[in-house]
Amino acid sequence: MTKASDLFVAALEAEGVQYVFGIPGEENLDLLESLRTSTIELVLTRHEQAAGFMAATYGRLTGKAGVCLSTLGPGATNLITAAAYAQLGAMPMLMITGQKPIKTSKQGHFQIVDVVDTMRPLTKYTRQIVAADSIPARVREAFRRAEEERPGATHLELPQDIAGDPTQARLIPASFSRRPVAEDKAIERAAQAIAQARHPLLMVGAGANRKTTSKTLEQFVAKLGIPYFTTQMGKGVLDEEGPLWLGNAALSDHDFVHRAIDAADCIVNIGHDVIEKPPFFMREGRRTVIHVNYAAAEVDAVYFPQIEVIGDIAHSVWRLSEALQPQAHWDFGYFDRVRAALLEQLRERTADDRFPMAPQRLVADVRRELTPRDVVCLDNGLYKLWFARSYRCREPNTLLLDNALATMGAGLPSAIGARIVCPDRKVVAVCGDGGFMMNSQELETAVRLGLDLVVLVLRDDAYGMIKWKQAHERYPSFGMDLGNPDFVEYARSYGARGHRPASADEFAPLLRRALDAPGVDLIEVPIDYSDDDVILNQDIPQRAAAVV
Repeated sequence: MTKASDLFVAALEAEGVQYVFGIPGEENLDLLESLRTSTIELVLTRHEQAAGFMAATYGRLTGKAGVCLSTLGPGATNLITAAAYAQLGAMPMLMITGQKPIKTSKQGHFQIVDVVDTMRPLTKYTRQIVAADSIPARVREAFRRAEEERPGATHLELPQDIAGDPTQARLIPASFSRRPVAEDKAIERAAQAIAQARHPLLMVGAGANRKTTSKTLEQFVAKLGIPYFTTQMGKGVLDEEGPLWLGNAALSDHDFVHRAIDAADCIVNIGHDVIEKPPFFMREGRRTVIHVNYAAAEVDAVYFPQIEVIGDIAHSVWRLSEALQPQAHWDFGYFDRVRAALLEQLRERTADDRFPMAPQRLVADVRRELTPRDVVCLDNGLYKLWFARSYRCREPNTLLLDNALATMGAGLPSAIGARIVCPDRKVVAVCGDGGFMMNSQELETAVRLGLDLVVLVLRDDAYGMIKWKQAHERYPSFGMDLGNPDFVEYARSYGARGHRPASADEFAPLLRRALDAPGVDLIEVPIDYSDDDVILNQDIPQRAAAVV
């Protein structure tokens, strides 16, 4: 006989779980004791939401479901934003929550929330475990659902009395499985459309952010020479220093990359996920759009591809590469001019010495101080547009940004998760002052774990993205300005080091010293968004239009 909680933890170990992020409660005590004697490390956090962000980031970087833990009631509801973050962002994650005894209860409805039904619209799979014997099947299914394409969030509720029950159930091993591949006629139809096009263009989305797909796409581009651009969550799948890179669809329209999109007569969408903000708007009769993905397209008013290649993406790209040869009538001259103009524009303002710092200078300095393998984790704010446009990635998953739920508060927890997964790389969290303060308590977690981590807090004393949008819509400034602590002293109060440059020229050397030092360093950087309205909405579109 085995105690149910011991069997549950054994099932986690069988799935290869290394870490459980979270905050236990009294309903988790059996499970906690079983974890204590296991090979799994409990990463105790200061908020359940942050634990969920860490688990989701673990899943994003490894492809294996990250695991987070909470108690019932308020602990479980604190995971809801993290559930949406993982579900919309296609990050495999399992949430484990506790519950009062379900066979007998002497506490009425105290702290009782129907967590299973609450999680239903936010997960791929949610179940309450009502018998110890069902644990192996429930855990195996939760991991299978979380990790299969399209990945996402799953949830299991383990009631207090079930956790202590005896059981003779045995674990269920994972089955051998291979993803289905695209049908021959779909490959032939797509290859024919690409070959017949005059100005084909490749778009790389979040679904292509897999190791085998990245390598296959590199071979595809090397053989055929078709230019490419990315969505925000597709950054790094292909080398953005390559001669065929045309930029990132970070702005809604009229940027340089959108001029190339407008000129294309065939766009091959590799791994596009409509969860992301649309990288372009389809219009009837303008061009052929080919959807290459694990699942069929979710058709809406701006995305209705004419050809779909459904199956394992890496295999589909390989098949297309085998079916195609470079065509003499392909004309990429206009794309070459777009790229030259984009690179010229990206080089501007990178030496801007104003202080508070210009975002373009900040992005350029961060890029210069990091190697291609190092990881930057973004919170959400106006700076995200500049990193998406200007931070050129050489490898997959080296700029972790969220263009799905786009929640504030994820930057620091995500960086903690990334540092745990990638102990041999430098990791930098970039947060606005608003987003940072939503989970700033996790500085203590990073210090307690002994992590080497750099946190950039971009200070403008406001909810800058919304304030910028408010001004762009010609509304008077209202409701967006806030006060802040002294971030340098705030960091020191947690046992981290705090820094504040006095000029733009001081920032890069300060960042370099922080990256080379052990422990947690926070750098408060005053940021100036004052001319973003002109640059993003007038200068860039006008400059891009002049390329025509």
